[in-house]
Amino acid sequence: MDHLICRSLPLLTSAPLKLLDSAALPARQTSTLSFFFLLPMVAIQDLSTSDPSGEPDRCVVEKGLPHVTLMLLRKFRLMWSLVAPCAVLSLLLTLTLLLVLLGLRLWLQGRRKARWARDGGPSVAFFHPYCNAGGGGERVLWCSLRALMNRYPGVSFVVYTGDQGVTGEQILEGAQQRFNITLPRPVAFVFLRRRSVVEASSYPHFTLLGQSAGSMFLGWEALTAFVPDLYVDSMGYAFTLPIFRYLGGCKVASYVHYPTVSTDMLSVVRERNPRFNNADFISRNPLLSTVKVVYYCCFALLYGLAGSCSDVVMVNSTWTLGHILALWRSPSRTSIVYPPCDVRAFLDIPLEEEDEEDVEGWEELGQELGSGEEEAGRGEDKKGHTIVSVGQFRPEKDHQLQIKAFRKLLERKGEEPVGRESLQLVLVGGCRNQEDEERVQMLRGLCQELGVADCVKFKLNIPFEELKRELVNATIGLHTMWNEHFGIGVVECMAAGTIVLAHKSGGPKLDIVVPYNDRQTGFLADSEDSYAAAMETILALSPAARLEIRRAARESVSRFSDQEFEACFLAATESLMSQLTL
Repeated sequence: MDHLICRSLPLLTSAPLKLLDSAALPARQTSTLSFFFLLPMVAIQDLSTSDPSGEPDRCVVEKGLPHVTLMLLRKFRLMWSLVAPCAVLSLLLTLTLLLVLLGLRLWLQGRRKARWARDGGPSVAFFHPYCNAGGGGERVLWCSLRALMNRYPGVSFVVYTGDQGVTGEQILEGAQQRFNITLPRPVAFVFLRRRSVVEASSYPHFTLLGQSAGSMFLGWEALTAFVPDLYVDSMGYAFTLPIFRYLGGCKVASYVHYPTVSTDMLSVVRERNPRFNNADFISRNPLLSTVKVVYYCCFALLYGLAGSCSDVVMVNSTWTLGHILALWRSPSRTSIVYPPCDVRAFLDIPLEEEDEEDVEGWEELGQELGSGEEEAGRGEDKKGHTIVSVGQFRPEKDHQLQIKAFRKLLERKGEEPVGRESLQLVLVGGCRNQEDEERVQMLRGLCQELGVADCVKFKLNIPFEELKRELVNATIGLHTMWNEHFGIGVVECMAAGTIVLAHKSGGPKLDIVVPYNDRQTGFLADSEDSYAAAMETILALSPAARLEIRRAARESVSRFSDQEFEACFLAATESLMSQLTL
């Protein structure tokens, strides 16, 4: 008769022993029931252990359990001995972490209450580590501040910036010079010391992940320096949002210029297309491309979770809206707020038709402007046609494509000295740091290599008035960024009266260079050859045809004025601001 002897397990009562008796159950059922009865007890004591004398342990199975069942029991005990301590340790660490986070939250909320009592009112803080730069994102920052200051006089405002070596007064003076924006009252600056943690140069590999993690450290530095009531991320650092919301207890809002990761980026890697963010050695290797796709997918999941913390989400274009809705999944809290473009400074310049005798088309470009007066409001006499590009010197702006396309245009013109001298490419933009300055030097070297250095000029960090003169005197406004989120430079070119040639993607394609009242407002291209051909087409148009495009383009830019931006921005943030001012 099969029976179980187990002195060391007194928990096994006589009732289950009877169930294991072969007289009561068949042998197969006896073995099965033995397994289930013994399973929880074997987790306490191994059936196969021996005492020091070498004799079998007092807990033995004489005939009841087969060898396979014994092996399963032993493995179960081993697994339990490993998992149980880990589970207990994980629980203790989780509880400790929760207590630490709760303590930090209470501490930060205490600091916010003390600041409220000291200042006598709520405060709004903008996170903009590069606020002293001269790009479109900085224009959004200053226009947002101006709108909120005018609307809410009882609220104080703070800007978190990583700029070093400058004072707050110098930053405001730079905003006035570059954007013609003056704030109605003072703004406080919190100078962050660790901006390098969000620099792309700090992360040669896994740049997105590194910068995002770095932004969390920089956000923590900002939060501990000043705890606001409303936090606005105006530069696209989505991973700072949960820190301010859950640790700082702040209301949070975000203005998204460009999604950190997008389905278009995934498609580039899947299709193994080399780009500025997809190195050649990765695009040529199918294994590395697969790994990068998995990396992007995992990062997109984290990015979506971080972005979904925002109470209010504002995006700058239809293209950005589509990607943010797909990633953050917050349609009820998301709206389009077109960025502000200083179109008023250009709209008072009259658009006069070019003198037919001065411009006889592309074929006689070299002999144009022999004598005679230029159009009213277009500035100095032209010696030819100027092609101007406006945009920060960042890799995604693809200034290399502009230079190469311009070289192809000169090749199409031929070797005529007068014709070559009559064309000039002017690259206008801001440099944020040493990396951007090195990029400009690389572009200068490219011009030398392609033999166009005598026809290309670089103008860096120029004042607004000089930018205005460059746009007013240009014939073509050039833009080459693939999937540009919006394109403030494109709008400024259209308002100034230049004929825009933009990349056939993103904001320019969906929102800006679109027909206005069934009239053409510009041109689109997407390669060196198509850019060169489009520039040739524009220069070959009659003055009357160019004037018609310029007029339609200027009329269309009223959608992107400062006034429109401020109205939409205030409407989007009204729900949050009303809670602060109650």
